[in-house]
Amino acid sequence: YAHPISPLLLDFDSAGEAPPDIDMPQSSTYPDGITRNHWHIQQGIATFESVFGLRPAGCWPAEGSVSEAVVQQLDEHGFTWLASGETVLRNSLTASSLQQDHCIHSAYHLNDHKIACFFRDDGISDMIGFKFQDWHADDAVAHIIETLLHIRTACDKHSDPLVSIILDGENAWEHYPENGYYFLSALYRKLARHESINLTTYSERLDRQRRLQTLKKLIAGSWVYGTFSTWIGSTDKNRAWDMLVDAKQVYDRVMQQDRLSDTEKRRAELQLATCESSDWFWWFGDYNPAGSVKAFDEQYRMHLCNLYLYLHEEPPEYLSHSFSTGSQDSQQAGVMLPGRQN
Repeated sequence: YAHPISPLLLDFDSAGEAPPDIDMPQSSTYPDGITRNHWHIQQGIATFESVFGLRPAGCWPAEGSVSEAVVQQLDEHGFTWLASGETVLRNSLTASSLQQDHCIHSAYHLNDHKIACFFRDDGISDMIGFKFQDWHADDAVAHIIETLLHIRTACDKHSDPLVSIILDGENAWEHYPENGYYFLSALYRKLARHESINLTTYSERLDRQRRLQTLKKLIAGSWVYGTFSTWIGSTDKNRAWDMLVDAKQVYDRVMQQDRLSDTEKRRAELQLATCESSDWFWWFGDYNPAGSVKAFDEQYRMHLCNLYLYLHEEPPEYLSHSFSTGSQDSQQAGVMLPGRQN
């Protein structure tokens, strides 16, 4: 609902599955994160239904962030599919002692869970997100078609391989001529007319093929590098989590005291969701531009202060002080990152 990194709400230790040597916040866990993540899923479903008039069949969790616990929760809520990043799959294949051949383009079950798991093709997806804006549209489309045909050849012994192209939201198109009009028009025209490449959806694919490969183990991670390092593990990001944990403990105490009206409870509940959003943690750290980090630092502390005020509690004094500054020398925009770490 508010774009949280679900595995971290459920268990901070999931960040240590890949890589295992990550620095952790002082807080050992997020209080009652299981209930909170159920709330985000329920609210997300309700919002989807109110807009589209139907229940969603599948889910790309925020930042493609998954863990075995997240798979369990999405399965419980009746989703038929979820999607994540290619490195998550590769880490999970290794942990499951399954051979990584030249064809990983398939759907998977995690043990006996019903929900199907699909995984992003990092190569094509990252080229669209970071490279093709500087190419002529026809050349970029030709490269994609050629890559898909190479994958088809590599997967000739596999039935009905599927390549998942998943982008980081809307962020790529502003860098393309005419917001990607020429590229997208040429791409869909070529794909629609191609004899051996078919456009499909995950639901359509599952209607055709119910027998899926099985993963014995899913290694927690996101579509960014297959880890959670973009949101936890550095000094500033960990400090932000500790601040949120402090606020959540006060929230739980006030809610247990039952001294707020229903309207006040709902306002505090929504404010907590805002504070749980992943994007705060994305920006904290000296690898991002100082101006952007300063803005997100101020807004995050403001939202935490508002949560305390909605709970009729005094905000802690430390929320008056900046804790993340960024770098004056950073040239990164911070908005997008590739799936693979070079």
